[in-house]
Amino acid sequence: MTKGPFLCAVVASCLALPSASQAEAPDIIVTGSALPAAKGDAAYDIVTIDRDRLEGTASNRVEDALRDVAGLQQFRRSDARSANATSQGATLRGLGGNASSRALLVLDGVPQSDPFGGWVTWPAFQTIRLSSARVTRGGGSGIFGSGALSGTIELASLGARQVDGLIGDVSYGSRQSLEGNLLVGGKLGGSFGFVTASYARGDGFVPIVASQRGPVDSAAPYEQASVAIRGVAPLSMNTELQASALAFTDRRTRGTILSGNGGDGADASLRLVHSGDWAWQALAYIQARKLQSRFVSINAARTSITQTVDQFNVPSTGFGARLEVRPPVGHGIELRLGADYRRTVGETRELFTYVNALPTRMREAGGNSDALGAFAEISADIGALTLTGGGRIDHWAIRDGRLLERTLATGAPIRNDRPADRSGWEPTGRVGLAYAVGPIKLRGAAYLGWRLPTLNELYRPFRVGADATAANPALKTERSRGVEVGIDWQPVETVSMRATLFSNRLNRAIANVTLGSGPGVFPGVGFVAAGGAYRQRQNLDAIRSNGIEFDAQAKLGDWTLGASYAFADAKVRASGPASSLDGLRPAQVPKHLLSATLGWRWLQTTARYVSSQFEDDGNSRRLKDALTLDAVATIPLTGGLSLSLRGENLANTRVEAGISGAGIVERATPRTVWIGVRLGAESSARQ
Repeated sequence: MTKGPFLCAVVASCLALPSASQAEAPDIIVTGSALPAAKGDAAYDIVTIDRDRLEGTASNRVEDALRDVAGLQQFRRSDARSANATSQGATLRGLGGNASSRALLVLDGVPQSDPFGGWVTWPAFQTIRLSSARVTRGGGSGIFGSGALSGTIELASLGARQVDGLIGDVSYGSRQSLEGNLLVGGKLGGSFGFVTASYARGDGFVPIVASQRGPVDSAAPYEQASVAIRGVAPLSMNTELQASALAFTDRRTRGTILSGNGGDGADASLRLVHSGDWAWQALAYIQARKLQSRFVSINAARTSITQTVDQFNVPSTGFGARLEVRPPVGHGIELRLGADYRRTVGETRELFTYVNALPTRMREAGGNSDALGAFAEISADIGALTLTGGGRIDHWAIRDGRLLERTLATGAPIRNDRPADRSGWEPTGRVGLAYAVGPIKLRGAAYLGWRLPTLNELYRPFRVGADATAANPALKTERSRGVEVGIDWQPVETVSMRATLFSNRLNRAIANVTLGSGPGVFPGVGFVAAGGAYRQRQNLDAIRSNGIEFDAQAKLGDWTLGASYAFADAKVRASGPASSLDGLRPAQVPKHLLSATLGWRWLQTTARYVSSQFEDDGNSRRLKDALTLDAVATIPLTGGLSLSLRGENLANTRVEAGISGAGIVERATPRTVWIGVRLGAESSARQ
């Protein structure tokens, strides 16, 4: 974490590049964007969420806006105000998940999953600084490498035309909640830049449903803040330097004492983008993260709490680089060549085995991993037909793994596991085609993807209540394959519809497999009490998911409509110790997801439906389905000032986010209303 301030200073200095060259070439125009979308993207199922919608949700949060793309979900239904920070992995197409994401999230090309655990820290990404979110369903992201098993989420920062002066908002909401966002930016000669600051806090709601609460249950307050800076400067007529830095802090509790979690982070990146006949872009980045998370056990009457684990320090670092070149190869043909590298280093330091409210043991677990890859992709327009195909090869390595445990009283070692280093190769690729006839486009694609197990999955055992899960340093890489066919219809410029049929298979899916039950002593976790389950992270044979996705957008005068529906029939394929899971539905995967937004001028309402899903791999605990209704009104006042009224879950639907082994139900966000003001919202929306 000590690198964060230094990196921020480096990036800030980059924003102050001399403007002499700008004065000599006043016609140079910088954009702040990456290279244009590839020709071959026409073959894939891609949905784009624009800036207006990113800033137009009732929660004003990125993860909520992404739910407009049906099929995109987090591991749990809770958002980043109440969920444990380690439970927020993202996935698509019913391929399941755990703490780790099976969809790859990038911001301006930089991977954003936590280097140690693979989850996403959503409070770091405030909508005020983003221009769009681009979601590719399916493993159709061969150019990004590891992690894009079920799809890719590309967040893009504001461009030059969207940054001019001061914009911001401040809101007050239910349960003493307060939010504020501010952006200051503009042009300086041929350069531009901006600074954003965001803050959110709230007293929170009680997660446990009212009928099951006990004396230990309380509200779950949160406090989150972030600062970001970005600058873009021309280096020549066709080359620009983009420098970004981000710092954030996140604090949450889980509705009891001793259950705080969250962390801090700082990122920095430099990207060079060159347009012209030989277009290219080069990116280098670094991430620093530090997580804290505490876990408790609660008795059946919910009258007493026992601390079980205190992850008091989980430092991790990720850094890497990426180069892409698009050489000229002929009219209507596009060639992309490139290479990328990512390294992750991290560990957990935690206290456990509490006796009389005091820890008796200390654990350190972690290691590092590397992935180096090269890719090539070619696309061609042949009349109304677009063909695309490409491949990549990655070499990965897992090194310096360790799981160390000792007694606090004497320092005597209890465990000293040091798995052997290992490495391997992962070839992947994708092909696709699109054929456009008037307002109709037919498309089809096939693809392969892969993901390296996270350091958390490899080395860290954990407990939730009476259940204990052992780590597994021998986990294999996950691999996905899929095919899809789709049709797009755009009868007029303001109306579009698309439908996609898909079949995906995730081989060697990592899951927590139940191997026994307490009371007893089990390898890797020690004693498990009566009523507790002993599990280990293992590779299942596969998760198979078939389904359909439908999206529609329309703008008719003052009216707008957006709708998205996804159906995923997902099943586990398992044998050996996990054979009891064969044919079951993956945990936390609903069959049906629906989102629909209707807008009229300054008013819009959003309805979302999620069907029932199972809490556990054994399909014994079912989370009920839920239909929620949100509304947002942004009423113009004067001089760029608007009144903002927002309502989340207006019907106060019980959205079940979790069920414990004892049947205790946890809910997601209840009814929440906001009132606030926005400055510059109208001018922002017009750009």
